[in-house]
Amino acid sequence: MFYAHFVLSKKGPLAKIWLAAHWDKKLTKAHVFETNIEGSVEAIIQPKAKLALRTSGHLLLGVVRIYSRKAKYLLADCNEAFVKIKMAFRPGMVDLPEENREAALSAITLPEAFHEFDTAMADLSELEVQSHQFAVNQSRPEEITMREDLGSITLIGDDGFG
Repeated sequence: MFYAHFVLSKKGPLAKIWLAAHWDKKLTKAHVFETNIEGSVEAIIQPKAKLALRTSGHLLLGVVRIYSRKAKYLLADCNEAFVKIKMAFRPGMVDLPEENREAALSAITLPEAFHEFDTAMADLSELEVQSHQFAVNQSRPEEITMREDLGSITLIGDDGFG
């Protein structure tokens, strides 16, 4: 029979798993959250020392119990958050004074005339704009236009129209 001392030791890598399998009541919330389920399963599947099938079964039971506890804690947290959100957004529960429940018309409406955009543009001469701004970013038409080779195309029924 294979007997692994490192499984039963208090400081062993699978100690919390063994504790969950045999003494579920002694397992604390901190133990549950500290346990890495993926790493524990890998340690059970590929142990450093050979484990008996019964021992690996007990360890897998511990993994299942820890996973179940994690799922219960997550469900409890989600339910608590759901209740708090539901209580925060109850219909009819407004904690504002009666006179402040409606916003002022000027606070939610845009003005008809926008005076911020009425500033005059700076005067630029045509020579300055053409020589400075557009010459830098402008390309010649020959460089950006594809040439058509119409010499090899023969048109049927060419009437000499053009």
